[in-house]
Amino acid sequence: MVFTVCIKDFDLAKKRKLTARSFAIAAAKVAAERHCTNITILDLRGKSPATDFFVIATGTSDRQMRTVADEISELGRERGFNRFGSAGYEQSKWILLDYIDVVVHIFDTEYRDYYDLDLLWGDAKRITVKSKATEEKK
Repeated sequence: MVFTVCIKDFDLAKKRKLTARSFAIAAAKVAAERHCTNITILDLRGKSPATDFFVIATGTSDRQMRTVADEISELGRERGFNRFGSAGYEQSKWILLDYIDVVVHIFDTEYRDYYDLDLLWGDAKRITVKSKATEEKK
């Protein structure tokens, strides 16, 4: 009986990780559809004790960055991801949305270049996302 509980716990954890991955991909697609640039998903599983995925995007304006943040927040609610915290919404230089397993970073160009999370986590696996806009161009 104890063994069954352990397997069940393992299966739930595995399912949560797969769900986190799909949420990260969906968040990246929202950013792409709202014209963010340089969108990257970093798979930090086994590299970061704090989170499993970073979604990093560069916005084009304060208003656009807040819109992307709002739409990703709505997506999180729809998918059952409760936001643990957020920061930077008012200043719109670096908006951070923390969903524990997935952390979304929406930068303006200057802050993206300065903090360079892509280089900081350079050994992380990158997940490529094809947006509808990209697919339509082909």
